[in-house]
Amino acid sequence: MLKKFTSACIKIANNYLPNPFLFALLLTGIIFCMGIFLNNQTPLEMVNHWGGGLWNYLGFSMQMVLAVVLGNCLANTELFDKVLSKLAGIPKTPKQAVAFASLVAGIACLIQWSFGLVIGAVFAKKIAKTVKGVDYRLLIAASYSVYILTVLTSTIPLKAASNPNEIVVVTAGVLKDVVPMSLTAYNPVTLITCLIMLITIPLLNAAMHPDPDKTVCIDASLLDEDTKYVAPDRSKMTPAEKIENSRIITLLIVALSVVYIGNIIHKTGFNLTIDLMNLILFTLGMLLHKTPIAFVNAVMNAIKSATGIVIQFPFYAGIMGIMTGVNADGVSLAKILSDGIVSFATPGTFPLFSFISAALVNMFVPSAGGQWGVQAPAMFPAAQALGVRPELTVMSLCWGDNWTNLIQPFWALPALGIAKLGVRDIMGYLVVIFLWTGIILFSMFMIWGYLLV
Repeated sequence: MLKKFTSACIKIANNYLPNPFLFALLLTGIIFCMGIFLNNQTPLEMVNHWGGGLWNYLGFSMQMVLAVVLGNCLANTELFDKVLSKLAGIPKTPKQAVAFASLVAGIACLIQWSFGLVIGAVFAKKIAKTVKGVDYRLLIAASYSVYILTVLTSTIPLKAASNPNEIVVVTAGVLKDVVPMSLTAYNPVTLITCLIMLITIPLLNAAMHPDPDKTVCIDASLLDEDTKYVAPDRSKMTPAEKIENSRIITLLIVALSVVYIGNIIHKTGFNLTIDLMNLILFTLGMLLHKTPIAFVNAVMNAIKSATGIVIQFPFYAGIMGIMTGVNADGVSLAKILSDGIVSFATPGTFPLFSFISAALVNMFVPSAGGQWGVQAPAMFPAAQALGVRPELTVMSLCWGDNWTNLIQPFWALPALGIAKLGVRDIMGYLVVIFLWTGIILFSMFMIWGYLLV
């Protein structure tokens, strides 16, 4: 039954799912029309909202590009390469390989979102080399399917915990101070939900493995590794090359970063902001690549995995511009969509309905930081009116964003770039995981919501 359903999902994805860039363009058209008909705005106003939003998130885009690139660099260091190669020898059968790839990627996602995204794809390629008869499409899908577990380092709880002045603005004055991570990402309910998914998703992925006659194995050419930097003979190096290959320079920069990171943690505690997270990844990457030029080479290889973000993010920023553009009454399309869903909510069901609204909005704004800016001003006043705790609203937005990332191809692009596959190759499998995790999350928010009423 499961394999038949999975096959149907794969067939639909192969026949009807467009290229991710075209998907972004189609979403632009859909949201453009929705703004006209639902928010009573003229086409020219929609054009202005779109054009005005195109370049609004360049700073955030760079943060995301750095997170993906630096996570990729760290995953491809010699130390991590050796660890992954040894781990890849553990599974012996195709089903074991799929489950194990999913488990390792899931643990990496719990540690850091971009690191897990990259490690999953890199490790899946390692396993494909060692385990015969494993379906490569499912292997990559399995490694990405646990990306939903990145809630622990998601931008939304990080933003909610980062800047008191920003919190006041983004929540429309509802919150006067930050919401600590201990109440959101590190809340026992969140941690238990993550544990349930970490156990069940690998098992479900293994159960979906096709029969041998339907298995798609990998072409060996897809497993070619990126070119590793090989330092020239030191006796033949020019002065410039000696500087490029100097470990002393690397250690000085690493020491500089470590002192800064230590000072920040001493002053504010371990409050993992996006910038601090990127600096930690940068520091570890520099240290483990040993020399500046080796690190530069790793960055040049890794930057390819971020091309989808670079070309698509402006279009999603344009969509955000349409979503947040207000009409003559000062009402935005994002507010209409959010209010339309949560208007049915009671105090006990508000977390569930805000989760659903976040999942819907994420299809048009597949950025946790962007979604935080779009939805928080509408959701927190509604939550306050119903007496719902702030941490529930934060996590409903966070889980909604993460949930539909499974079927919104935007964040799969880096992993697909590493694996050299297309989104159609993995989407059928991801739909099954999407439905299963939806059952878990619906149940969790119903229980959590009523427990805190």
